[in-house]
Amino acid sequence: MGNRISIESDVFRGIKLPENGFIVGYAALMNVYDLKIPVQYPISIVSKKNRQYYKDGFLVQTIRYLPEDTLYKHLTFALKYEGVNLLILKKLFDVLNEEDIAQIVEHEPTSQYSRRIWFLFEWLLDKKLNIDDADPKVKYSKLVDSRIQYALDEGEKSPRHRIENNLLGTKEFCPHVYRSKKLMGFENRELGKEQNQFQNRFGKSLMQRASAFLLLADSKASFTIEGESPRSQRLVGWSKVIGQAGRIDLSKDELIRLQDVVIEKKKHIQMGLRKEGGFIGEHDYDTYEPIPEHISAHSKDLEELIDGLIDSNNKLIQSQSIDAVVSAAIIAFGFVFIHPFVDGNGRIHRYLIHHLLAKKQFSNQGLVFPVSASILNKIDDYRSVLESYSNPLLEYIEWNTTSKHNVEVKNDTKDLYRYFDCTSQAEFLYECVVDTIDNIIPKEIEYLQKYDEFKREIENEIGLPDNQINLLVKFMQQNDGKIAKRRLQKEFKNLDNIETEIIEKKFQEIF
Repeated sequence: MGNRISIESDVFRGIKLPENGFIVGYAALMNVYDLKIPVQYPISIVSKKNRQYYKDGFLVQTIRYLPEDTLYKHLTFALKYEGVNLLILKKLFDVLNEEDIAQIVEHEPTSQYSRRIWFLFEWLLDKKLNIDDADPKVKYSKLVDSRIQYALDEGEKSPRHRIENNLLGTKEFCPHVYRSKKLMGFENRELGKEQNQFQNRFGKSLMQRASAFLLLADSKASFTIEGESPRSQRLVGWSKVIGQAGRIDLSKDELIRLQDVVIEKKKHIQMGLRKEGGFIGEHDYDTYEPIPEHISAHSKDLEELIDGLIDSNNKLIQSQSIDAVVSAAIIAFGFVFIHPFVDGNGRIHRYLIHHLLAKKQFSNQGLVFPVSASILNKIDDYRSVLESYSNPLLEYIEWNTTSKHNVEVKNDTKDLYRYFDCTSQAEFLYECVVDTIDNIIPKEIEYLQKYDEFKREIENEIGLPDNQINLLVKFMQQNDGKIAKRRLQKEFKNLDNIETEIIEKKFQEIF
């Protein structure tokens, strides 16, 4: 514990800091122990200018917050102000000696911070230090400060450390989400209650029809995001699967079943968990070497990662304290970052959003959120939020090109996929939920109301059957509110000029 830890600088790993100061906490530990992981936020700086603020991932504190320059005090600072970052802690504990942690515990055996560090060391490394159990008279301390990060209201208690483990997941899979101002603002809107008012406002029948249209729109959008234009029958089939989200508990078999539904032509695709490397990206035009934008988890780690993801999914569903949208972001984005299948990951990832929202009863009146339609509206933001995780990882993944022009990961990368910051992904998903509630659902309801009005008018004045009116609306939407001449010569050859004028006028008035 004799290494100098805090450093005075205005740059950290090539990142320009908002001001010169002492880099402390997790960032200082990453630097002094040379941890081979992407930069983690927040980056804490102790300012010499007596200023205190948080901006763009930088936590600036006044000089009185400068910790003593010891491992223990920097870890204490980190836990107190930056929360529990399992990726940093795991990589740090991998390079520390057991004596370093033992000294911390023996120095302050009753401190909540020394006991939290002790618990995390033994939990993450699956080791038991040669230290007596904590005094049973010591009050239990929660592992995660719920003022900084999302945490379970009640966790599993460890009598040895007198610590209550209220982490969001398990040792095998446990991202963290900070309580950002943006997320708190979304939570305060109580969007689940807002969208449940639709049926009260518009009636059950209209909402059932809207839901059917929205399901199909979601299915189509999900395939469009993947660059596919499937047949109508396949779209309807996938929309039925989305409509049943939340009815079947998540398991490895269920994920494989979903892949089987998603993948139409299976002859040349290895189904189930990958048995080789995986990446998203391009191939070099001349050499055909991979040019990855995202490298998937190592195939040997998939069983453990997916088991952990499923266990964490169950934990989040059972907890009443964790927000439904945050829960959906953790599981859905965790899945797509792991990328366990050769194909079908993207659509299953978006299915998992529906699954968690349904399981957490975000929509209590049967309305399925067309989240893929909103994602398609925000496709650039979607790509950015995926890349914000994937791009920084590439520097820390060692890989070779295989004879099949695939990637073969050479180093241990498992921790990168199970311990990550999911805050920006949760914020993005909440933005999609807001877009759905404020725009997509109301627009669909408005369209159906206008369609019903148009249908009544045409039935009363001309007497066209339902299927003809449905075709009319679709064709006229494609032709600026006019009935094309070829349609008048074919599908609507029985319409005379006066009837055509009436239909086009009503369409302009209503739509």
